Amino acid sequence: MADSVRSAAPGRRSDVGESGGDRLVPDPDHQGAWIVRIGGADQSWLDPSDPTRLEFDYMERIADHLDLHRPAGERMRVIHIGGAGMNLARYVTATRPTSPQIVLEPDAALTEEVRRKAPLGAHSGIKVRAVDGRTGIAAMREDFADVIILDALAGARVPAELVTTEFFAEVSRVLVADGLLVANVTDSAPLTWTRRVVAGLRATFAEVVMEAESATLKGRRYGNIILAASSAPLPVTDLVRRCAGAAFPFRVVRGGNLTKLLTGCVPFTDADAVASPGPPTGGTYFS
Repeated sequence: MADSVRSAAPGRRSDVGESGGDRLVPDPDHQGAWIVRIGGADQSWLDPSDPTRLEFDYMERIADHLDLHRPAGERMRVIHIGGAGMNLARYVTATRPTSPQIVLEPDAALTEEVRRKAPLGAHSGIKVRAVDGRTGIAAMREDFADVIILDALAGARVPAELVTTEFFAEVSRVLVADGLLVANVTDSAPLTWTRRVVAGLRATFAEVVMEAESATLKGRRYGNIILAASSAPLPVTDLVRRCAGAAFPFRVVRGGNLTKLLTGCVPFTDADAVASPGPPTGGTYFS
């Protein structure tokens, strides 16, 4: 996997459709690469000729989890909640060619544009369903997926219905016994919203870790936060090493430190959940 060359824009992608205009535009600085641009913001980046190049740092952190969960070349069934340019789905296909994948992406127009301009391979194993994450997961059978990746925003906010204890119970049902959920969310200090999401994950899964750049954890800026959860042990030592050695280092919060962070936090439920905080108005909010 190539070194990350830019930090991600937390307002990148959408779990709801947006109409009008091309949203997959050529990257003028990298021949053959494309930028998913929605509402004037660069939300995703892909190079169909090199799907292992993950330009945004948060995608590299998700890829760390994939690579540590199952070695390269080992088949795994993956569900993606949120598709955009299908960067991570392409990464899985490149590193694990026989892996079946389902992408839940309600924006059918964007999916069609991606297929037209940056088509998937004929035998990619990637199937796209034009449904939202909650609907798509509910339709999955029990013990279906090895990994579920949650990377969906409505505008610049993570939808409320994707962070509740009821939804996490559905995710747990769909995952195999040692399956992994890895999510990209966005927040800023004092991380009140994210802490409630993590509390919900801890109420559902035996193991949970949180990763972010120090500036985000310390409240100096709005940014991407990676959450990982499983009913099986997570490879914490290897995760810490990879996060620390990244071009944009992330810190891993786990165990007692995570317990302390969650003091007094109550998980979101379907009755009281809210979407994640949006980026600061007029600010720069690259993680």
